[in-house]
Amino acid sequence: MSTRPSIARPQPWTFPAGTQTLLSCGAELLTYDIPGQYVASVQVVTPLPLEAEPRAIEGVGSIMARAMDEGAGEHDAEEMVELLERTGMAMHAGVGERGFALDLDVPARRLKEALALLVEVLTRPRFGETEVRRQIRARLAEIDQEDANPGARAVREFAATYYAPSTRAARPTAGSRDSVAQISAQDVRAHHALLGPHGSSIVIAGDLRAADVQELVEDAFAGWSGPGHAGTPEPMVRAEDAERIVVVDRPGSVQSEIHLGCAGPDRRVAGGWAPFPVIAYLLGGSPNARLDAVLREDKGYTYGMRTVARPRSGSGLFLTSGSVRTEVTAESLELALGILDGAGQGFTADETTAGIDYLALTAPGRYATADAVAAEAAARAMDGLGTEHTSQVLAQTLSLTPERLTQAYLEHVDRRWSVVIVGDADNIVAPLQALGRPVTVVE
Repeated sequence: MSTRPSIARPQPWTFPAGTQTLLSCGAELLTYDIPGQYVASVQVVTPLPLEAEPRAIEGVGSIMARAMDEGAGEHDAEEMVELLERTGMAMHAGVGERGFALDLDVPARRLKEALALLVEVLTRPRFGETEVRRQIRARLAEIDQEDANPGARAVREFAATYYAPSTRAARPTAGSRDSVAQISAQDVRAHHALLGPHGSSIVIAGDLRAADVQELVEDAFAGWSGPGHAGTPEPMVRAEDAERIVVVDRPGSVQSEIHLGCAGPDRRVAGGWAPFPVIAYLLGGSPNARLDAVLREDKGYTYGMRTVARPRSGSGLFLTSGSVRTEVTAESLELALGILDGAGQGFTADETTAGIDYLALTAPGRYATADAVAAEAAARAMDGLGTEHTSQVLAQTLSLTPERLTQAYLEHVDRRWSVVIVGDADNIVAPLQALGRPVTVVE
């Protein structure tokens, strides 16, 4: 008879060690040599907060990012596509709250030519009239799709409800229909001129043993110049009337999309960031979480509710979202708020262990690829933190207790809920008003 082998608990894991170098152009180079990862990931992030966009043409940063690879240097749009395909590259650019990001994935053996093409896209994009107009039309069509998608519509309305109207955070990252329609190719070129190496980070992860990566990057980026943008993201300011229910009327809808949130911490919170991903997981991060245990398994009102702790500049958000049947909208909201508020009464030892194990012990799998490592390093760099912060959070996660989770939740999640519901106003407004909270209806 054989004996079942014992399974040892995995040892604590730390984020892969990287090297940090200041390049002659002024940007910071971060490299992560990961043997066996033969597809290298390169990410360039540079501070260019959304507030740098003129109010009348908000969304210009997104149009800039989307049009960057449609012709650069000596190559037109079709030639760029051929070059990307020939070298096996995948390239993408985007903007967010803190700045601009350009990334590519490429076989590590083609890194030199990939860097040359990336720098050409970064520093010498053409921004032709035809290409920019096409991206503007695409964004306007995207807005129409967002209007028709309950989840996207809820996200947009939540931002407008939660944040003070005067702040950039209250308006769409990629711009509104009115602002995008005003953008010109000249506006895009002027916005691109704000990009520069100072304050920027270049992250490269993959199997880098066959190349002198620092030399390759120095050569490729030697000509990158420009003052860059000295501004920092504005603090997140909550609207004075944010603590209310907003219903976006969607006549005839058989489901209601619920999006609710309150103020939470950022990654620099006193006592550490570690408790908050665990709390979010326990409340709405899995089919076994508290919200699903009631709303999905017990009541059958939803396919799933999800909770996330989202750090932002100077503060954060604690968010829950999901869809429920129209006729149980008010009851579902009342149950969800009861569960979220009730979390302040404490967490059990068993669920705390389950949350810790999920977030700490699955980390090696989450960061198993070069693109995941590069993305994490780039995000931390944009936040003014290094990947040692990632390792620190994982180490702190292993030492969490139910008492620590409860303390963190009570101190840093304020539970003053802003609620947005996309659904049939005729059927859901009266039951929602019966909950005793102010209700506003918008189209």
